[in-house]
Amino acid sequence: MAWIVLIVSGVLETVWASALSQSRGFTRIGPAIVFGVALVASMAGLAYALREIPVGTGYAIWVGIGAVGTALYGIFVLGESASVARLLCLVAIVAGVVGLKLAH
Repeated sequence: MAWIVLIVSGVLETVWASALSQSRGFTRIGPAIVFGVALVASMAGLAYALREIPVGTGYAIWVGIGAVGTALYGIFVLGESASVARLLCLVAIVAGVVGLKLAH
């Protein structure tokens, strides 16, 4: 169960990071509320997962999911660059996250 909660929490990190961007410095109330709710839920899930998963592994996986998810949001929704170098770096992060899970 801890692993499922950790993955969901990583996805919520993508949600709050994207909402933070869309809040335009907290000047737009809707995205600011989404940011706050997703942030609290993401942190609560991470805290729950870290009761069973070592902190180094759990935090790295949580950040990796959030980083890749946010970068993909930028590419697909915001039209950010999808260069080969950038995509290869994202693949490297995913490989690291998978490696950490397998090594656990």
